[in-house]
Amino acid sequence: MRIVLVLLCFFASLASAGAADLKLLTAGAYKPVALALVPEFEKRTGHKVTIETDTAGNLGRRVGAGEYFDIVVIPPLVLGPYLGNRIVESSAKELANVGIGVAVKQGAPLPDISTVDAFKKSLLAARAVAYIDPASGGSSGIYLDKLFAKLGIAAQIKPKAVLVRGGLVEAKVANGEADIGLQQKSEIPVVPGAVLAGPLPLDIQHFTPYSGGASVASRNPAAADALLRELADPKNLPVLKKLGLSEP
Repeated sequence: MRIVLVLLCFFASLASAGAADLKLLTAGAYKPVALALVPEFEKRTGHKVTIETDTAGNLGRRVGAGEYFDIVVIPPLVLGPYLGNRIVESSAKELANVGIGVAVKQGAPLPDISTVDAFKKSLLAARAVAYIDPASGGSSGIYLDKLFAKLGIAAQIKPKAVLVRGGLVEAKVANGEADIGLQQKSEIPVVPGAVLAGPLPLDIQHFTPYSGGASVASRNPAAADALLRELADPKNLPVLKKLGLSEP
């Protein structure tokens, strides 16, 4: 019995030694996918993954400032400058695409967003419109700010804009601060009390790609690479579709 216990402790120590603690930084639009895929990865490998979320712009600044991480998931435009210095260049992988959706409070009438003109009228009729503050570096907020100017409604939207700095826009809809919320489609179902009314009209839709990369400073490069390969596995397509994203 003593020998058996010794052997069990020995093998347990080996398993523990092979397990890694990984830090995954991800933009909010990809977080639902990470939350769906990571538990099975942890169960199968024994590794533990801590997921931290921020806007794409803020994540880029954090990576550039030298913050420790193992994997980061952000748009390629933000990822690119760090390839070869902060991120292993050969590790970069395309993971998903996501468009912008329109959120309303659960039970509220759905706005007409079937055409560009109808979308404009619905925004102008709303008491308040919530979206990510462009200054925080959120991809959807940056695009929407330019879109409102292009549509000629920037001046009307400005006084009723509810700007969210690195959070969930739908929370402002759910608690009644805004009638309409605009954010990456995959983030809208996360907040109870908010529902997806639909995507932006195709003529003005904006799809943001998301890519992943491994840190050159990872203390567990093999485990980090395994996590990134898990996120990039083509078998994840049903998960992406279910959560409002599409394949890269």
